[in-house]
Amino acid sequence: MGESPGGRELLFLIDGLGADAIKKYGEYAPAISRLLSFGTIATSFPSTTATSLATLTTGELPGVHGMLGYTVQVPRSGGRILNALKWDERVDPINWQSTPTLFEKGAAAGISVSHVAAKRYENSGFTQAVFRGAQYLGANVVPDLIAQTKAALKPTPSFVYLYVNDLDVAGHSDGVGSEKWIAALSIIDSLYSSLIKELPSKTRIWLTADHGMVTADKKIVLGVDNPLLEGISVIAGEPRARHLYLDPARDSESARNEVAVQWREFLKDDVHIFTREEAISEKLFGDVISQESFDRMGEVIAIAQNGVVLIEAERLDKEGAMVGHHGGNSEIESQVPLLTTTLN
Repeated sequence: MGESPGGRELLFLIDGLGADAIKKYGEYAPAISRLLSFGTIATSFPSTTATSLATLTTGELPGVHGMLGYTVQVPRSGGRILNALKWDERVDPINWQSTPTLFEKGAAAGISVSHVAAKRYENSGFTQAVFRGAQYLGANVVPDLIAQTKAALKPTPSFVYLYVNDLDVAGHSDGVGSEKWIAALSIIDSLYSSLIKELPSKTRIWLTADHGMVTADKKIVLGVDNPLLEGISVIAGEPRARHLYLDPARDSESARNEVAVQWREFLKDDVHIFTREEAISEKLFGDVISQESFDRMGEVIAIAQNGVVLIEAERLDKEGAMVGHHGGNSEIESQVPLLTTTLN
């Protein structure tokens, strides 16, 4: 990797761009495809935005930073769920994710650190939890994204994190490779092509993603024509990676094993099941598990395989309508590209 060639670094993160998608659909992104492949990297589990970005910006695995999924149960809350991307004003984001960010460390070292993304994210709890330390530069349209990125890279040394999520939105609604998804990829490629014409020479660019995406082809509605919700009081996570919390009256290792056995017997190879003890011993969330992560973790973890999705009955209209999903541990979901170039 080496020392920064010009003291200006840009990390361009395209939400939902799996490594396999670059290989299959690179013709629709010719400018991005010309980047040098630095390699393929694996996201942390679960392969979801909240967890992957927290891992990226702290340099720690989920067991340390505590962002264990799209949604998790708030400990000692009576079953309240925290949606990491929408947040909850009753939860202090700095207490929830207290690990210092690399943005904070960079700013303390005298680097000009900026975060360029849509304006709606600026004051969110997730931004405060995961991106604190960076100057937020909101931009909602392509010309503004380019202008803000260019301005942020003017000083030296500087580091800019640029984020777009149009591809993820298209993947969820229509699926990877759909007409809508390809249109989104082409637009992002045009953004990149225009961007590199505006940036200072010797700017080094890194392009990566937070996860890939699989197409759902088998939907299991939890508790409908199956016994899967017996003993479960709270469901969190998302359709490809579920945190399951037992009735507090059944809080024991034997109860967790009982639920795990029932799920395994019913779902067989469609889902991989871990009790909390097994998740820790298998290092599902990393080598180190903080007390906070232990408290937030589902007592049983269910990871969907192949094209299976685990749908909440109350969210059937939304979760069931999605074509593309992520969160699991398949290669398609967890392998993302790392591409780079240095501008002349």
